[in-house]
Amino acid sequence: MNPSTLGWIDKFLREQEENKILYSISLDRLYLDLKKAGFIYGTSIETILPHNPSITYSEEERTKINLFTALIVTYHDTIENGSKDDCIDALIHFYGFLDTKKSLFSFVNALTTSKSEKLEKIIHTRIQTNESIFKKNFSHLLTNALLFIDILAFEHYLIHDKDPIEYAAKLEETLTNTVFLALNSKEKKDDYDELLVKLFASSVRYTSVSTEEEASFDHIDLDEYTDDLEKRYILDLTCLAVWNDIKLDKGEQDFISALGAVLTLPNSLVLDSLKDVYTFIENHKENITFFNYSHPALHFYQQTSRTVSVLILRNKKRLIKEISESKDLMILLGQSAMRDLSKEEKKQVKQQLLDICKTIPSLAIFILPGGSLLLPLLVKFIPQLLPSAFNENK
Repeated sequence: MNPSTLGWIDKFLREQEENKILYSISLDRLYLDLKKAGFIYGTSIETILPHNPSITYSEEERTKINLFTALIVTYHDTIENGSKDDCIDALIHFYGFLDTKKSLFSFVNALTTSKSEKLEKIIHTRIQTNESIFKKNFSHLLTNALLFIDILAFEHYLIHDKDPIEYAAKLEETLTNTVFLALNSKEKKDDYDELLVKLFASSVRYTSVSTEEEASFDHIDLDEYTDDLEKRYILDLTCLAVWNDIKLDKGEQDFISALGAVLTLPNSLVLDSLKDVYTFIENHKENITFFNYSHPALHFYQQTSRTVSVLILRNKKRLIKEISESKDLMILLGQSAMRDLSKEEKKQVKQQLLDICKTIPSLAIFILPGGSLLLPLLVKFIPQLLPSAFNENK
């Protein structure tokens, strides 16, 4: 079975119907298997189901298999006497709800008639979310690790039989904001740690968390998560985030302990979660792209800074013209050199900068998902483009 060629889903399901393993796995066991395989951590180093040892899969192929396996297990654990055809129909409808912009999966669905082939293309598109300039850097730590949201949202969809987008968006918001707080809990941050926190804060789509030092769990609603899988997933992903530099200081340890208490998880499970992340990283560090650099934040900054620099310098004249014509933006940028802008002013600057990026095709990267990570760097380069009077009081 080759998950990189058409027809792999039908072949996969035929193989599983013969050995019946797929239909006997509980969701609790599924989660443990996915964590052991690295899927929960965003790097599938193996598949959760046994396969022919003579076949070598790429990480992308392992991720495909694990995602599809988890979706199938979720379906059969939730729906009694479900059939293969009904399962595929349910998955296509489910991902149709998540395609809010009607662009991600709609196009590939229009080109295919076989439902299995449609689902293959949907899954392929789904795991391609990290194929961008962010590949091999910080976002890779989170992008594929967030795939388990699909599993939880699919279960929610099957149980409640309603559009899962609100649930998926809320869970993503909770995860990203919790991870942000975790990154901000480090006791001593160097310049690149500070940069990583700021860059991550700007990437959060639902900005309900304060970026101030006093930000706490009060800014995140964790009470609504009562399912053990939801709680363990939030905990495990946060543990992964605090290991971003492969060490844990007291501030991060205290944060994880506090998170476990807020989630009403036993302390033994919290310790196991930290231990599991540490063991996984130690055993598979060479296979995890994110940890192949001595300082991931430094690598992220260097790579991203170079890209932004090239984009901005190539469009210097057009940027100056666009910024000059936007009087409100010009005023706020000038004031930002002398004082800290308020949250509302920062939001206004961000929106107007994105509007400018929309008018310059080669800067479209700023308006892609995750593109807001680049905004702090865009702002950094803008003073170099403006008249010297702009910086006279800096």
